[in-house]
Amino acid sequence: MKFNTKTIHGGQIPEKGYGAVMPPIYQTSTYSQSSPGKHKGYEYSRTHNPTRCALENSLASIENGHYGLAFGSGLAAIDAVLKLLKSGDEVISTNDLYGGSYRLFTKVFENFGINFRFTGMSNTDSVKKLINSRTKIIWVETPTNPMMNIIDIKSLSKIAKDKKILLAIDNTFATPFLQQPLDLGADIVMHSATKYLAGHSDVVLGALVVKNKELAEKLHFIQNASGAICGPMDSFLTLRGIKTLHVRMKRHCENAKKIATFLINHPKIDKVFWPGLKTHHNHQIAKEQMSDFGAMISFTTKGNSFKKAIQIIENLKLFTLAESLGGVESLAGHPASMTHASIPKKERELSGLIDSLIRLSVGIEDAEDLISDLNQAIR
Repeated sequence: MKFNTKTIHGGQIPEKGYGAVMPPIYQTSTYSQSSPGKHKGYEYSRTHNPTRCALENSLASIENGHYGLAFGSGLAAIDAVLKLLKSGDEVISTNDLYGGSYRLFTKVFENFGINFRFTGMSNTDSVKKLINSRTKIIWVETPTNPMMNIIDIKSLSKIAKDKKILLAIDNTFATPFLQQPLDLGADIVMHSATKYLAGHSDVVLGALVVKNKELAEKLHFIQNASGAICGPMDSFLTLRGIKTLHVRMKRHCENAKKIATFLINHPKIDKVFWPGLKTHHNHQIAKEQMSDFGAMISFTTKGNSFKKAIQIIENLKLFTLAESLGGVESLAGHPASMTHASIPKKERELSGLIDSLIRLSVGIEDAEDLISDLNQAIR
């Protein structure tokens, strides 16, 4: 089954009751049993729910995994992965990552004796230097948020497997339409399904996908024991979103290419960060591990003025100033004061995230209208 077909049919089974084409919303907390312990596969909705299971099966299918797990948010999904660890264990993470992930790492899990080491991963040799006997997970975003750095998943997979370390990839920006980390050697794929998978800015939901049965069982135990699950309505909405993922992503990428080209040629723009540009660092790796380059773009203006960046954002008309990304509508944000404010300024700037950086989530509107909006705001 090819990808476009998987988004609609992957992992799905016919509804037996009335032949519903879409999996019903099973808005129930518990299920009747004919005898203690004897039921029809469901006993309590924290453990399993038919709507959530339909979503989890779909997630596994589109990521070419065997097991999918859905959570109340992307951070809840990351939280479950980190609960595989114990005090004294170490995680090597890219230093350019979502501020919420950084906050969870440093403000929550460091309190429990788990150590985090941050490094740029554009050159995977930097990861090798940090590995020791306590290293248990390598945590990767590619493209990274918000600098769009590209990290070689295959190369990291070889390093991780040689050292028996788990490789976890946050695939939120790329989506499985553009990149499938499990096929490239990753052990765990994470999504903030709030973004492109649901795709309509109306859901908060997280996901994990794995191939290994033992790892899946450990994560499901944590999911059930900790209880950070998503509800049936959000499961239904995300499953509905996945069914148009391939159509939306194609348009997202087409629009992003036009906007990146516009920005790179604009006399008032300094730097543009988008993996599709031939000048982008590791562009060749992006070509090899992605089928297209995504719809997230960051840029700075000449002079690197914080005041000018804010002025541009405030004057946009079609781009909405808001956190998040991946919806059908275009969004603009200021990472230093919004999504990445929890990262200390000094550390932000080490990864290139300066105060004048603007991040765009390019939607599926008419590209000419979006370019016109950007042009008037910049001028």
